Formats: sequence, C-alpha cells, structure tokens
Amino acid sequence: MTVRALVFDVFGTLVDWRSGVAREAARLLGAYAPALDAGAFADAWRGRYNPSMETVRSGARPFVDLDTLQAESLPDVLAQFGIASVPEDVRRELVQAWHRLDAWPEVPDAMRRLRERHLLAPNSNGHVRLMADLARRNGFLFDAILGAGYSRDYKPKPALYRDAVAAFGFTPAETLMVAAHSNDLAVAASHGLSTAHIARPHEHGPAGGETAPSVPVTYAARDLADLADQLGC
Repeated sequence: MTVRALVFDVFGTLVDWRSGVAREAARLLGAYAPALDAGAFADAWRGRYNPSMETVRSGARPFVDLDTLQAESLPDVLAQFGIASVPEDVRRELVQAWHRLDAWPEVPDAMRRLRERHLLAPNSNGHVRLMADLARRNGFLFDAILGAGYSRDYKPKPALYRDAVAAFGFTPAETLMVAAHSNDLAVAASHGLSTAHIARPHEHGPAGGETAPSVPVTYAARDLADLADQLGC
C-alpha cells in the first residue's frame, strides 16, 4: 500500500523536549535555584505528563489543553526541587518553554523532502497553538494540525488515530504514524495505520531513548532522514 500521508508524534520524535525545557528552566529559575539540575527538572516535569493527561482520558474532567495541564503540574515540580517564591509571571513563561523546543538536527530538511510526496500533520498531545509555535520556530510545513486539539482527547485514545485517518480521507494503511515510541505505534497499528519508528537514543538524556522498535512496524529508521530515504523522497 502506498503511503500518502504522514502523521507525527512531536515531543521526542520531531523535537528535543528535554534539552529545550532544561535550557528554559535554567534561564528562568537560575535566580531562585542557582544549583538547579535543569535536566532533572525537565525529567520530573515530563514525569507528570501522562498522569495529568489521564484525568482527561479517564473522563474525570473535560478536555483541557496541554498548557493547562503543564501549569497545574508545575507547582509540584517546583516543590520537589525546593524552589520557592517563583512569581506567577515566571511560572507562565516557564510553561511557554514547551513552545520553544528545537527540532532534532535532521528533521526540518527531512520534512521538506517528505512533503514533496506526502501530506503531513502532527498527531500530538500538544494543542493547535503549541504545534503552530513549534512549526514556526523550526520551519515545519504542515498541511493540517491534528492530534489532541483536533480530537479533544489524548493519546492513546482511539479518536486521535481514527481522526488522523479521516482528516485526510485516505485509508488507514495509506496513513503512516511516525513516532519514536513503540507504545504509540502499537496503538496506531491496532487501528490499521501503517507505522514508522524513529530511533531517538538521546531523547531522555542520560536515561537514553528507544534505539529500535519493540513492536512490529512497517518501517524502522535511524532518524527522519532515513525514513525519507526509505519512502523514496
């Protein structure tokens, strides 16, 4: 089956969330915590990512966007690191760190190559404004913005994968879910999507990242440029 559209996980797959959040945490919190381990801070904040989304996935609350969830989890992270008296405007700016993440080095050029033959869209837990900001910062050219803001839910709920297929009108097999996370790809495959794993061995810094898929996939790539090669772009 010919692949006609690619939909992407973003955090970890297209952008280096850990380095970006650590950079902004060091910049914004240096006056309050001069000895802050900014990488550990980024890890701790990311550790609250799934539990906060689960409050929406479970139906315990209506959909709220990722900025809201990050802002709600931030006080506990600050407390974990013993950081006190951070003004509200600094906290708001810190939430915006997730809007200022940088792409992995090969991604912008690889996406330009992929877009010559395919429709492209994020299928991320990030909302529309967050995806738009990351796209503008990194030169991503998307044909649509799908994902949490479009489906009003969070992965791995079925709506995000089904809506990604329906949005472009291709068959599931013609729609390729691209991610650095095997669990994301396993769910996509269960809904009939083709899947591509991108190795990101440094996603979590010292803790590493996935070097290969742990589930069956349609394509396994060293990075996004390698996937573009495999797709003939």
